[in-house]
Amino acid sequence: MTSHALSLRTATRERVLVQPAIDGLFLATILFVTFAKVHWELAADLSLADVLTAAFLVVFVWDRFERADARLARTSIVALGFFAAFLLLYLGGFFNLDTEQALTQWTKGMIKFLLHFGFLVAGVTLLARRTRRFYWYALAAFCGGIALNAVYGIVQLLAAELAGTNLDAVLIEPLTGRDTAINIFGAVDGRSVFRPNGLTGDPNHLGIELVIPLLVLTPLYLRMEAENRLRNPLGAFLAFCLLVELATLSRSGLLGLACGALILGIPYRRHLRRPAFLIPFGAVLLAIAAVVALRWDFFERVINARTQTSRAAASPHFLVYEFIPDVLSTNPFFGLGLNNFAVYYEFVTGRPDFGPHSFYVATIVETGLLGAALFAVFVLWIFRRLGAARRLGRALTAARDPLAARVRPLAWGMTAALVATLVANVFYLTMTFYYFYVFAVLAVAVPVVFSRRVLDGG
Repeated sequence: MTSHALSLRTATRERVLVQPAIDGLFLATILFVTFAKVHWELAADLSLADVLTAAFLVVFVWDRFERADARLARTSIVALGFFAAFLLLYLGGFFNLDTEQALTQWTKGMIKFLLHFGFLVAGVTLLARRTRRFYWYALAAFCGGIALNAVYGIVQLLAAELAGTNLDAVLIEPLTGRDTAINIFGAVDGRSVFRPNGLTGDPNHLGIELVIPLLVLTPLYLRMEAENRLRNPLGAFLAFCLLVELATLSRSGLLGLACGALILGIPYRRHLRRPAFLIPFGAVLLAIAAVVALRWDFFERVINARTQTSRAAASPHFLVYEFIPDVLSTNPFFGLGLNNFAVYYEFVTGRPDFGPHSFYVATIVETGLLGAALFAVFVLWIFRRLGAARRLGRALTAARDPLAARVRPLAWGMTAALVATLVANVFYLTMTFYYFYVFAVLAVAVPVVFSRRVLDGG
């Protein structure tokens, strides 16, 4: 019996959930990470993802303690180093707090930080010890959770359009006790313009989050063998996600998606002329064209409103950048303190919960120049890990390993999704959300998980 046959038989017998409690909590956390509406106001803001993350971290740490196992992959050690650096940065910002409200906001931000970066370190460590199949399960859970948001968003839109029903009032409010609803952009001739927000709470959040499955999975789909049973369902899935992306009317999401598509256009331009791409993409365009044609006057006004570039329309997105010089003149190094933008600018915005319409403004205002520099290094590290994944893909190609048809597209898709998210956050704020750190776990773990194929010699 050959060694290849032995390895194949071993692979078929390997368990995906090696430790069901830990692995199950990890996958559940990833699946529900974008379900922001499943949220409770108790002693503090508490989301379903927070509960699952806390449970996962407790079980993970207890298991490592019980086994006396302190081993970490090199990528996990680097992630732990970033955890320590950000912790010191936020503690430095603590000394700029001067009100009880500011301290309360800082404390909330610190709790989120501990959960997010704790999951980053633990998640990479877990994936480094699991099989490639488990990694695919994790990626499927992440993209599947965003897809469930998209499905809910379309049902939510149909309920509002056809029956005038607030689906959240039926399904979400009894669970959480909080008033939520589909977004209403405005009205045309007395008819409301609805923008689906799914379970994210904001149509722009849904639009920006959807770029990840669209960009990560598209190159995998394009490289998938014609006889693969997942190919057609994946093509339909991507077409559906694109349809929901357009329905959100999110300018930031579409801007990010366009930039990410340009990145993918470099290595996959020849695939864009093939039926595998043209058929699902063309089906979406036809569906959109048919709907728009039926109600052209309505959609013409909506499109004009969403593409408005007047100062009044653009001012909320550009005005927040004017706050940066004021902060740098008083607190240049550590900023106003983590999660404190809303506290100090309530007198400008008139809202106690107003966040800046830019992740970069939030970073500079709340953590100063040191925070902006540290986060830039953190993002650069993610890019470098994805660069290592692309090099790994080329090595597998040179070795004529069929796994290259998965690793290279995955690495390029992750790179495009990261670029898209960075661009979308110029005028919006989603990179502080938990889903971005889940994405970071999956991105930096690619070379860790798949390099074992090269190290093992096949």
